[in-house]
Order: sequence, then C-alpha cells, then structure tokens
Amino acid sequence: MAHRVLDTLRGVGGTAPLAGFVEGAADPKAALAAIRIIGADTLAAQALGGAAAHPGDAAAVRQAAAVFPTPVHVPAPPEGSAENWAVAWRDWATARLLERHADGGAETHAPRPAAGPALAPNGCWQSWAVLMAQLSPLSLPGVEGPVPDAARRHPVSLARGITRAMLRRDYPTAARLARWIAVLHRDGVPLPLDPAPLVEHISLHAGGGTRLALDVAIARALLATTPGRTAG
Repeated sequence: MAHRVLDTLRGVGGTAPLAGFVEGAADPKAALAAIRIIGADTLAAQALGGAAAHPGDAAAVRQAAAVFPTPVHVPAPPEGSAENWAVAWRDWATARLLERHADGGAETHAPRPAAGPALAPNGCWQSWAVLMAQLSPLSLPGVEGPVPDAARRHPVSLARGITRAMLRRDYPTAARLARWIAVLHRDGVPLPLDPAPLVEHISLHAGGGTRLALDVAIARALLATTPGRTAG
C-alpha cells in the first residue's frame, strides 16, 4: 500500500491506485486494513498537489473506514490511551482530506478528538516527540487544528526529538518528525536546525523500507511548499 501511495506521489501511479490495490488483492479486507493503517497519507498526493481524488480511490478509503470504524469516544491522555487517541486523530485527518479532495464529502464519521494536555511537552519532550511522530499524517496541507498548532509552538522540542531519533538510528521516527520540521520551515517558524540536509541525511542513511521512503518523500514535498500553496 505504501508503495502504491509513493508511486502516486512521484507521479507514476495508475489512475486509481487505491481502488486497484483492493480489487487486485487476494484478501480485499486485508487491503482495506492497509488503507486504514496508511490513513491520511493515502491522500498525500492530493493534499500536496491540490488535485481531486479519483472516485474509486475515495470509495476505497471510505470503505476502509466503514469496515474498520473509529471508536466514537476516545478520551485524551492521560485519561485514555495515547495510542488510541493518536489513531483517532489520524482517522479525523483522513476524513478531513476526503472533505477537501473527494466529491460528495467525507461520508466517514470521524469526530475531532479532544485536544488535551498531551499536545504540550510539559517537561517531557521525549514522549511528546514520540506522540508527534505518531501524528505525522496531520502534517499534510489541509489538516489544521490543535495538532499542527502544537508543532508550531514547540520547534525546539521537535528538534530535540529528531536529533535523539537520529542519534539512536531510529530513522522511521526521524522521518516522521522531519515532516513536522518541514511544515515549520514552510511556515517561517525559526528552527535550530536546517531541514533540507536533515531530510537528505535520513534518505541516504535510513536504508530500505517503503513506508519510511514515503515519509521522506512527503517531507521533501512539504519543503517545496509555501503557506497557502501546495507543491506540484
């Protein structure tokens, strides 16, 4: 699934890669689960390029949400699970992008989760950076709200998180945090590091992995955008 999305982002995918993935799968339910896991990033090419989603792809995303629905009520941590809360935010981001890029609206009922104190580092930037890495799909253009606002308020904590991930050779986390650093750079937020060579370093040293390559490609595309305008 990540490979299909990456091809679309590079402009070499088919006309309806998500729908084709489901239709050609030996286990269509597993294919829908893959769409559900990739989430809002399945619409990364549309969010970054401003194009409309193919009706077949939009239908596949909606079907994935219907087969694997979001829980109706997910409390923000510390009352609820941070992992479930992050999933709820990613589902909301998917629905938000469908509203923007698919005809007929989202048709996926994913209420916006409560913000909660977890969106601030509160003296523990390490765990906060891990949470922001889990929320990296919300870095896409067209997904605004408390999560991107939190990233903009805490550039130093993001920089610390990505530096820690790089030192630990945790490149998947580094690539996801690089997406937020790219958003802050796009928005003119002062940063303690230069995002462009950082993204290239991740690309050169991270090794294989299509999901990681997708995060790196999105970070590069975000660096090519300016506020109010998508790349493409």
